Amino acid sequence: MADGVITSEGEIEPGADSLRGLTYPLGAPPAAGEAIQAAPGVLWLRMPLPMQLNHINCYAIEDGEGWAVIDTGIRTPDCIAAWEAALAGPLGGKPVTQVICTHMHPDHIGLAGWLCERFDAPLLMTHLEYVTGRMLVTDTGPAPESGAVFWKASGWTEAQVESYRTGYGRFTKGVWAMPMTYRRIREGDVLSIGGEDWTVVVGNGHSPEHACLWRKSDDVFISGDQILPRISSNVSVWPTEPLADPLDDWMTSLDRLTALLPENAFVLPGHGEPFTGVLPRLEALKRGHAVSLKRLERTLREPKRAVDVFASLFARPVGDAILGMATGEAVAHLNYLAGQGRVRRERDADGVDWWTLNEPEPAA
Repeated sequence: MADGVITSEGEIEPGADSLRGLTYPLGAPPAAGEAIQAAPGVLWLRMPLPMQLNHINCYAIEDGEGWAVIDTGIRTPDCIAAWEAALAGPLGGKPVTQVICTHMHPDHIGLAGWLCERFDAPLLMTHLEYVTGRMLVTDTGPAPESGAVFWKASGWTEAQVESYRTGYGRFTKGVWAMPMTYRRIREGDVLSIGGEDWTVVVGNGHSPEHACLWRKSDDVFISGDQILPRISSNVSVWPTEPLADPLDDWMTSLDRLTALLPENAFVLPGHGEPFTGVLPRLEALKRGHAVSLKRLERTLREPKRAVDVFASLFARPVGDAILGMATGEAVAHLNYLAGQGRVRRERDADGVDWWTLNEPEPAA
């Protein structure tokens, strides 16, 4: 989004205008290893992340004599220590009955295997999230040349492409060995947790088949990264599917959620603080991407590489630490415009893609 600031995770921190209409009724977040009651039967926990986006929200729902855990944090000693403190403290030493992961990113599935092993608990995920996660944890190297081709086409230097090669396999370092079996959840499934019904709502764009949970009895909505209050989730194209159009999936999901969710929904997000004001937030997310696309079209009146359009999308310079996320998001916006016939791409003799605006045909 052009009106925001890109974080180290590639998400976008919006300007003040994007936050209008939101309220945060729970106040300050819990410290690591502690918990706050977010809603009846639902505890809000916050686990540390070793990056600028320094936390992930996890939730524990009372489930009979134990807890259903929603998302887990990443595989680090600090996150494990926070879980040990939470299990012994606010969770009262009760067992984890099931682990539900909204999607397959390491900050959400990183300790799923650890919790499932410890408590002999099942893992629940959508099919595409589980399979994609299982696939990515096996990517330990060497780096495929198709990835180097993708990043070079986006405008990376030889040194940056070489950094991709040497850093390949980082995903698996943040993820405990995933369970070899899982229970599939689908759009519209109703999960009974502690005698309460939670409906699965699937979103797309940020990840392949992102699961949210909606307790319709009081409109509590656990959104994972599908709706965040202060940042816009990264929507990227990656070397495994270079012609993908995740931004179209994302925008379609935002429209669907706008039509589906009630105005008074209480959103429990994967990052930031639980909030009300979901409909203004969804509109702000859609508006932000629309503004970015307009700026991008103006930029493409002259041929540009993906790395040349960052200023149209992000409000501060992009360094090497976030280059992959920023490039993936830029390509997502370019592929979206290409899918609508608004821009074209040409690859030069050096294997670099140049993107140009398709000017409208002159009137007869």
